Amino acid sequence: MIDLNYASALSLSASIEAGDLSIPELMQSTLDRLDEVNSAVSAIVSIGDRDALMSEAQNVQSSQRKGWLHGIPIAIKDLANAEGFVTTMGSPLFAGEVAQKDDIVVERLKAAGAIVIGKTNTPEFGLGSHTFNPVFGATKNPYDQTLSAGGSSGGAAAALASGMISVADGSDMMGSLRNPAAWNNVYGMRPTFGLVPSEPKGDTFLHHLATNGPMARTPKDLAALLDTMSGHDPRQPMGFGQDPTLPSLKEPVSSARIGWLGDWGGALQYEEGIETMAQMALAQMGALGWNVSEVSAPFSAAAIWDSWITLRSFAVGAGMVGLYDDPAKREKLKPAAIYEIERGMAMSALDVHKASMIRSDWFLRASELFEVYDVLVLPSAQVWPFDVNLVNPASINGQQMDTYHRWMEVVIAPGLLGLPVVNVPIGFGGPNDMPMGLQLIGKRGSDAKLLRMAQTWHETTLWPEKRPPLF
Repeated sequence: MIDLNYASALSLSASIEAGDLSIPELMQSTLDRLDEVNSAVSAIVSIGDRDALMSEAQNVQSSQRKGWLHGIPIAIKDLANAEGFVTTMGSPLFAGEVAQKDDIVVERLKAAGAIVIGKTNTPEFGLGSHTFNPVFGATKNPYDQTLSAGGSSGGAAAALASGMISVADGSDMMGSLRNPAAWNNVYGMRPTFGLVPSEPKGDTFLHHLATNGPMARTPKDLAALLDTMSGHDPRQPMGFGQDPTLPSLKEPVSSARIGWLGDWGGALQYEEGIETMAQMALAQMGALGWNVSEVSAPFSAAAIWDSWITLRSFAVGAGMVGLYDDPAKREKLKPAAIYEIERGMAMSALDVHKASMIRSDWFLRASELFEVYDVLVLPSAQVWPFDVNLVNPASINGQQMDTYHRWMEVVIAPGLLGLPVVNVPIGFGGPNDMPMGLQLIGKRGSDAKLLRMAQTWHETTLWPEKRPPLF
């Protein structure tokens, strides 16, 4: 019998289509699982009324099949709007505000048949790779509830790992689909920038750092969800479409040129055991016939960091300055938000231009790398999951972190360029025997290639199936 808690979304979809599984039966199982484990991890928040969700499941059961997600329960990251559900963004400023309409990505998920059951927890305004906020508290790691689930898509990752939902949406500016996926033993993908649209509001030309994307327990589900979420929105200037990625996953990847970036010439600190685990995974990749070689630091890490924090503060500050300008609202902003806004407000146009020039030079250098390598590889995090009560790590190996997010520097090189990245689970280690992952980084538009590699890796390792969390 199919395990409804840990079955893939595609297998649930097939069972529903074949008539072997009813949508009310799946909804009942989902809500029962939430009752069983959600209080331990606080992954899903603003959960819908149980009777109303069961009624919706019955209505969907008797309606025409919309798409592959027909009848599949899903929870939406609490940075996105889902009609009828509260969108707090983890901030007391917005607690209780009910969304009047769906965001584009949510529209697309619903159009494919998904049933929204609630929201997944996120840090306040999505700032910081540790999911806690004053509205719903902290999301705890299902593998050790004293530790962080990562972020900012930490609620999504913990919900997947806990068997509460089978697929999840998320967003990624600074590793938010990669770090929590790594720490929860699931797959998370930052797509090529522009493949999955954001909302057509505010400036749509300048702020190209964050993107929506999928998270799942299998790469096939990841591909299916990406295909549903992606596609150009005509109201936005930078988007594009591509052929579906899921069909390409039928063929395994028998050869690939892998470039291991390691510690970027000493610029990146890793807690003990992370590089060793990464090297073990690379050896496994070599056994698959993939050619792995070390790559010396290809560009100044300091320059990438300076470009990143300038453009990030420029984007965050521009989006939040209205809240800052209101003293009553400013009092309710967390320090990380104040930091970003004040840095953004202090910048000149020339500061932003210089950062963009660095970004452009790094893109040219990366383009040269992808003439030699199919994929570049880095760990998905520099530290193991830490105490859930911490705000952020203050140091790594005795090296002090000079910002609230410096401990996630490992994710910014591909993010700055809008490159596609897939986190793949690589096993368990560290002082608490916790999950870790690797970033598979490709050139723009290589999303399908990365997903094929992730699927080949998954069929070899099966980490999410081997080590689900115990409650």
